[in-house]
Parts: sequence; C-alpha cells; structure tokens
Amino acid sequence: MTLTEQTVKEVLANITEPDVKKDIISLDLIRDISISDNNLKFTLYVLNPAMHSRKRMEDACRFAIERNFGKEVKVDIDVQLLSKDDQAPEQRKVLPGVKNIIAIASGKGGVGKSTVAANLAAGLAAQGYSVGLVDADIYGPSMPLMFDVEHEKPRTKEINGKNFILPVENYGVKMLSIGFFADTSQAIVWRGPMASKALNQMFTDAHWGPLDFMIIDLPPGTGDIHLSLVQGVPLTGAVVVSTPQNIALADAKKAVSMFQLDAIKVPILGIIENMAYFTPEELPDNKYYIFGREGARNLAVDLDVPFLGEVPIVQSIREAGDVGRPAVLQDETFAGNAFREIIRNFVSQMKTKRGHQMPSNSGV
Repeated sequence: MTLTEQTVKEVLANITEPDVKKDIISLDLIRDISISDNNLKFTLYVLNPAMHSRKRMEDACRFAIERNFGKEVKVDIDVQLLSKDDQAPEQRKVLPGVKNIIAIASGKGGVGKSTVAANLAAGLAAQGYSVGLVDADIYGPSMPLMFDVEHEKPRTKEINGKNFILPVENYGVKMLSIGFFADTSQAIVWRGPMASKALNQMFTDAHWGPLDFMIIDLPPGTGDIHLSLVQGVPLTGAVVVSTPQNIALADAKKAVSMFQLDAIKVPILGIIENMAYFTPEELPDNKYYIFGREGARNLAVDLDVPFLGEVPIVQSIREAGDVGRPAVLQDETFAGNAFREIIRNFVSQMKTKRGHQMPSNSGV
C-alpha cells in the first residue's frame, strides 16, 4: 500500500474510539497529516485524559501503520487531549446533552463549597438556564437539605429497554445526591472504589436530558472521587472555593494544582472567596475581616486565574440553607446580591473562555 494521506486515513478509520464507539477518522481525531519519504507525522486527539487511554490509542495507531505500510515507515504521533471547545456532543458518551459541566471544588472542608454550589445552580436556573446538580460529596451529602427535598426519592423511567433514574427537581434545578438513597441519620461508610461507582451511576444511569449547565459539588480534598470524576466525566472547567485564611488558601492552591496536572488539564474558571468579611446589622458600613483580608483574591492573582467574587458572612445565608431555599433566590438582599454578582462574573468568564452561546431567555 502506497503511503499517502488518503491511505493513512483509510487505515486509521479501522480504529474505534473506545468510549464513543466510532472510528477516529469520522470523529476528526486525526489531523495535520504530513508525509516526507518514509516519515509520517500526524496529531492524534484523544477524548479521555487518562494516561493509559492516551497510550492505548497511540499504540493502536502505530500498530495499524506498521501492519499496513511496513516497519520501515517512521511514525511521529503528537498525542493531544481534545479540548472541550472542540468536542461535538456526539463525541461524548457521558452526559452528551449537557453543554457545560462545572466542578465546584475546595482543598479544605468547611469553607462553604456546598453553599456556593447550591446558590450557583439555583441562581443560573433563576436566570433562565437549564441546570443540573450532582451532589458528589458522597460522605457528607447536603443538597437535599439545601433544596428542601430531603424526603424526596428519585423515580425511575424505562427508556429503550433500560431503567434510568429521574433526578429530583426544585427551584428549576434537577439534582441527584447519595443523600436520596440513604437515611438522613445513616453514616455512609464506603471505600473509594464503591464511592466512585456510586458517583458514576449518577451520571451514566440517570436521565438528565439537555442542560446548559451541570454543577458538580465535589467533596473537599484531592482523592479518589476527584480522580474518578476527571477521568470519567468531560469537565468544562472547575471553580475553587476558599476562605481568606492562610490554611484554607494553602489547600485551595493544591486543588488548583490538581486540575492543572498534565494528566487532567481541566481549566480553572475562577476562585470564589467565601466568609470574606462580617458586617453587623447595626453597623452596615463596617467590615470585619475575621479570617483575613482578600486572601483568595490575592491567590487568584498569584496563580493567574480569574477571581469571581466574594461572599460575606451573613446570617441569612446560613438560614436560607437550613430552610432549603438558597439565598440567591432572595430579592434585593445583601446575600442574594453577592451571589448574583458572582454568577454574572462566572457567565462572563464562560463566554470569554469558550465563546459559549447562552440561551436567549437568559437574564444575563
């Protein structure tokens, strides 16, 4: 067989992308083919960020070229992860109907990550976006309480002969949480693989339908759940939440570093500072920086990532979470305005980074 661009494509068309189950030529994963004498060079784009998956695809290409053109052909393959901007929906096996999948992370527990995730999801839904929310904090699920659905149980629906979980919905947000499948007083004691499997089922065995945003509330830290997520779910980006104190900032920096690893490469869409300051009701012009001042803002500058805004310590935010109605849904309140400002910055960042086409009924 003569070595030409056309014959190379014909040979590589016999290789199937394992997740999508389509050939790599029809998926446009082979690009920039150049041939000089017996030297062949091309770029192979992969959908799965895991190193073992990249190596398997590269080896398959090398074997196909050698088998059809002979060992004398020298092959140079540049393996790249296909960016989320470049991926068509049909190139995704997991959540193909979801336009943007956003992880909300923190390096440290107790910084208000779940509160931020809940208000981001509810605020986006209030502005006209279709939103899903996965409570991936397996060991401390809080979303059922925060959305006043802690006594709800997801139903199932048969689609094409397979039963799918139907997310619970409130305030326009579709959600799933391990909290729906366990008693509210029951401790969830699972090893890493079991927890990862449960999380995966909330993505693959649920009927989410088309969504503009999927918000994923991660557990704190950088463990098994996080690695399983980035290897199995095509994240658009991550938002990191921190308080301004140094110990929280150190862990937030680790969370940013995890997403920036070569094997992961998930864009950081921004950092949010929670518990930024306290203003007493009787002294509305005073700000008391209990945990430090502008620590997360300065960290964002140091790491060259966007700063999305700050949330003050306000009693109504805690009360809103406890009664199951996110504070962002409160009209013209100090807390609601703080979250709405963050959402405006978040949407602006999405448009800047991705050229994302927002729905026409959005309030942004």
